[in-house]
Amino acid sequence: TLQFSFLREKISYRERNRDRFKFLGFLPSLLFCVSGPEMGSSDDGNGTEEALPPPPPVIPPDIVPIKAESEQAIEPVKKKPARLPMARRNLGTKGQKIPLLTNHFKVKVSNLQDQFFHYSVALFYEDGRPVDAKGVGRKVIDRLHETYKSDLGGKNFAYDGEKSLFTVGPLPGNKLEFTVVLDDVSSDRVNGSQSPNAEGDRKRLRRQFHSKTFKVEISFAAKIPMQAIASALRGQETENSQEALRVLDIILRQHASRQGCLLVRQSFFHNDPKNFVDVGQGVLGCRGFHSSFRTAQEGLSLNIGLIGPRFSLKQRGGGDDSEPVEMTVYDYFVNQRNINLQYSGDLPCINVGKPKRPTFFPVELCTLVSLQRYTKSLSTFQRSSLVEKSRQKPHERMQVLSSALKRSDYDAEPMLRTCGVSINSSFTQVEGRVLPAPKLKAGNGEDFFPRNGKWNFNNKKLAQPTKIDKWAVVNFNARCDIDNLVQTLIKCGEMKGILMKPPFEVFQEGGQFRRAPPVVRVEKMFDEIQSKLPGAPDFLLCLLPERKNCDLYGPWKKKNLSEFGIVTQCIAPQRVNDQYITNVLLKINAKLGGLNSFLAVERNSMIPVVSKSPTLILGMDVSHGSPGQSDIPSIAAVVSSRNWPSISRYRASVRTQSPKVEMIDSLFKPAGKDDEGIIRELLVDFFTSSAKRKPDQIIIFRDGVSESQFNQVLNIELDQIIEACKFLDDTWNPKFVVIIAQKNHHTKFFQQSTPDNVPPGTIIDNKICHPKNNDFYLCAHAGMIGTTRPTHYHVLLDEVGFSADDLQELVHSLSYVYQRSTTAISVVAPICYAHLAAAQVGQFMKFEDSSETSSSHGGLSSAGVPPVPQLPRLKENVSNSMFFC
Repeated sequence: TLQFSFLREKISYRERNRDRFKFLGFLPSLLFCVSGPEMGSSDDGNGTEEALPPPPPVIPPDIVPIKAESEQAIEPVKKKPARLPMARRNLGTKGQKIPLLTNHFKVKVSNLQDQFFHYSVALFYEDGRPVDAKGVGRKVIDRLHETYKSDLGGKNFAYDGEKSLFTVGPLPGNKLEFTVVLDDVSSDRVNGSQSPNAEGDRKRLRRQFHSKTFKVEISFAAKIPMQAIASALRGQETENSQEALRVLDIILRQHASRQGCLLVRQSFFHNDPKNFVDVGQGVLGCRGFHSSFRTAQEGLSLNIGLIGPRFSLKQRGGGDDSEPVEMTVYDYFVNQRNINLQYSGDLPCINVGKPKRPTFFPVELCTLVSLQRYTKSLSTFQRSSLVEKSRQKPHERMQVLSSALKRSDYDAEPMLRTCGVSINSSFTQVEGRVLPAPKLKAGNGEDFFPRNGKWNFNNKKLAQPTKIDKWAVVNFNARCDIDNLVQTLIKCGEMKGILMKPPFEVFQEGGQFRRAPPVVRVEKMFDEIQSKLPGAPDFLLCLLPERKNCDLYGPWKKKNLSEFGIVTQCIAPQRVNDQYITNVLLKINAKLGGLNSFLAVERNSMIPVVSKSPTLILGMDVSHGSPGQSDIPSIAAVVSSRNWPSISRYRASVRTQSPKVEMIDSLFKPAGKDDEGIIRELLVDFFTSSAKRKPDQIIIFRDGVSESQFNQVLNIELDQIIEACKFLDDTWNPKFVVIIAQKNHHTKFFQQSTPDNVPPGTIIDNKICHPKNNDFYLCAHAGMIGTTRPTHYHVLLDEVGFSADDLQELVHSLSYVYQRSTTAISVVAPICYAHLAAAQVGQFMKFEDSSETSSSHGGLSSAGVPPVPQLPRLKENVSNSMFFC
């Protein structure tokens, strides 16, 4: 009423009543809830109710009431259907056919008419506390099965080790409770035992073998028809089909556990000394194998792959060797605990405490439990040793795989027999095709014809060499002949077409700074550079004392790229020869805007589909902190092609995001913010570098995602990219192609008639590929050491309408445009560049003060967690370059 009295002098009667009726129709409760003398309250202090407000005036006959908006029929918002991975349109035909074998083993399932019954498992101690100790669940369930088998109808179990249990057919009841007693809850993987000779040790021993009582509750959860497996083989994947296949994988895990294996998801490691390799510094690597069921065009298969020691174990004697100042550990145990130590007086101790409160034990008083995972980051030396000792030639790998399958003895697994599962012991035969290598262009219009995935610049010039006038050398205590290095660099550069003048200066780090923190060393070096150079150089060559993991790398790169906009190349020279210098020159030339080589079809605009219409190619990747570094932000990088119709030049855009988050959340950000997102930045660059043309087609290569994340890429990340396009032009509707590249799989291919690796360019899109979805395997590179690992490409979306041959040929060609080397690479260049950009810029964060890189608003976010530190922006002249090469 007050509102309308205020408006009465300003609006017409008709307008006033229209607003009144809208108001009455939309907020009727407000009129009957507001109190006070203005509303005619009749409260006399005796608790009488308030008077109702006066009724609205009578509506004149010439007034037509307007229906309130809330009363009008509101059409439900139609939810946009989620995008799903596309089906395969056809198979490729190009290339020379080649017979191959693969480590997939055919599987038959004869009992598809039955059902899996899923039960939830809850474990409690005798006092009612839930069991949270790892590894206990399997022992409890195994003992339960032994003790109560008749009460369970003689059913076999498939138990996942946590909260899920599966049977074929139902148990006698929907909710069952049992009491289980375990005599020993210690590890099954103890190598021998030691007889303690102190009271405390005897107490620990008694506790180790002390029996415990558990309560187990088993409750029915769901039915899973085994017929869903047949549906999956027809390409009709449902939640039931995924669950049914998961049950089969759980059976494999349970079988491996009963054989005493260490389980890491679907990878199994036997406690066999023959599988152990020493990678140095107190760490052992362990060889194991991966085993999982896969749906394929030819039916169900078992994929068995070897796991090299990329996985590590603790070794005896590898603990902390620091000792308390007041008393040695040896003296403490000998004098205070009266324990006679025979041989460990001069050996390192085992630290079983916490970082700030260490607890040390002599080695000879400890019993080593085998197959303990070592989850810390490996050193550079350990990684090199790991790679070296993981290599196996194809024929060696085939022999070990056959042995692994035989040793697994899956025919003896009761649950697999109940399911009617039988596994063929022969490698599956598939037909591959070898695509011809694309012709490349070098300088002076000369042609390259790669052979076995390789080419070289002997007696050839770079396609587009640069000219370097102003440059300097910076030496951080690297031990090499700098004069010889510079002369070789200038001589080789001239042979390749790069004209380099002598360096303006060679800056040597002063001895007084070599023990200073990395950031300080870089600052002091730049103080000297600024004092002597007349202006910003085109390029700085930086000599580092270590080849990898040098602490100077991150601060040096940040100083050059984000503060001064200087292109820089870091090297740690050990053996300087023409081949080494040529590889360095390839990187320098690409960073300074040159081009080393390119596809011949780029020059004559003959790339199928891509050359006909402006096409943007994106490579996307996210790098995460090392294992255990949960507070280190993840780095998202997207690289984009430029100068269409070229597909050999790229630039990168990089952002931070929450730790361990794989989906990129900064592809598009609403207008009005300082950062409008990665994609808008890259679209503008494509427009300006491609004669002011917007891309009609956008091809996205995404790395690092699992099959369970495909739908997020298709619907969350792609939606952001579409929003960025619409932000620039609401009428713009480019067509999209989305392709996932996976290296983290266990499929390998072998030639039948030779022990050699498959030739570069080998492609497989039949038999073992998905029964419906569009995927293929490609070995683009030459596997010189070990067994070639193919890249598994999944085409999730193709609005452009590529034929299988044209798309596979494009992917193959993109393995030949990598500017850092003269070999075909295993995955498309845009993805490699995205990985390099994320890794390089991620080094900026290594020594950052959190106050310098935190978000602009500082403090805590609205969710009460610290904001993700933001990366410093690169200077424009380097952000538009291939600084990541």
